[in-house]
Amino acid sequence: MNQSFFIGATGAHQQQKAMDVSSNNISNVNTHGFKASKSRFTGLLYQNMKSADADDVRGGVGTGLWTTDTDFSAGAAAHTGRTQDYMINGNGFFAVADFNTGEISLTRNGAFSVASRLENTDEVDEYGMPVQKLVYYLSDGSGRFVLSETGGMIEVSDPNEVQPVGVFDYINYNGMEHVDGTRFIAVDKNGGIRRGTGEVVQGMLEASNVDLANELVKVIEHQRAYSMALKMVTTSDEIENSINNLR
Repeated sequence: MNQSFFIGATGAHQQQKAMDVSSNNISNVNTHGFKASKSRFTGLLYQNMKSADADDVRGGVGTGLWTTDTDFSAGAAAHTGRTQDYMINGNGFFAVADFNTGEISLTRNGAFSVASRLENTDEVDEYGMPVQKLVYYLSDGSGRFVLSETGGMIEVSDPNEVQPVGVFDYINYNGMEHVDGTRFIAVDKNGGIRRGTGEVVQGMLEASNVDLANELVKVIEHQRAYSMALKMVTTSDEIENSINNLR
């Protein structure tokens, strides 16, 4: 009886997690460059039991949300007309660098902008301190700088000109760490970084690849599975009470 409680409670909890995955996908249906996540379930502890005819019968204790995979398929193209909007037609990612932490992450969201940064020059002032000047670079708008084809920062002299944005790629995307929003970080299993084959298109952005109809169907499935799991807990509780009242 305790096992039925466990199976029902675990099922409800795991379906709630799966619902969170679908909810996150739906909330980002209009986020440029967003890649949908998929819930992957696995069986929990299994054991072999002997049936009446001496055959082995496999009994389990429910399933759990094992991992979430990312769907890296391309989203639809959205024309914006903005000079510093870029889309990758094909495979690959844009690379953005956070020079405060040294983190380099990957994204398919090419909604970039021009940001300024104070840098020292070779000149010094009357106190012997380096003279600083504002230098403009291509940024993702969140404090990170976009990398060029050669892996360096892209200095912008004219914000109306197309910039040499780099495209980078890996042998496989399985297991990439989803940092936040539309950014990912490669892990060892992805192999070495290489130049991407995708073509950079200016004035366009890649839309989210979330299939809203499919996600709504998943929400209904998770809701029904959640209800069934709670029903199992309720039924187990009623049976337990009935047994206790017989004593």
